[in-house]
Amino acid sequence: MTPDALIHIVALCVVLACAETLHGIARIKLLIPRLGKERAIKLSALTGTLLAFVLCWLLVPGIGLQGAGAHAALGPVLAVFMASFDIAIGKWLMHKPWHKIRPDFDPRTGNYLLYGLIALCGIPLAVWALRGAA
Repeated sequence: MTPDALIHIVALCVVLACAETLHGIARIKLLIPRLGKERAIKLSALTGTLLAFVLCWLLVPGIGLQGAGAHAALGPVLAVFMASFDIAIGKWLMHKPWHKIRPDFDPRTGNYLLYGLIALCGIPLAVWALRGAA
């Protein structure tokens, strides 16, 4: 991997983190008052995944990765970054205790973040395949 590709991957991580932060704020301010927390969380899991797909559609080709393997490897990197970002925001910005952060990743508690992270693992490969495996 070239240093330029690494810079592009870090930039993609930052763009995803910013977009998902704004998406979360929009969920809290716009959706929850209108739909209720449970329905808003379900809807935002879908819209968050779509947002990640669109951003990857726009930015992944510019990274310059070659082949399915490189694109398949990028997905888990993005997912680990986003999970780490979510934990960091919860722990150090929102001052949540660990027992309040863990349920964010547990679908049994009504949170669907884990499903979005799993989807993110495959999004770069899907983008590569849909763009003609170029």
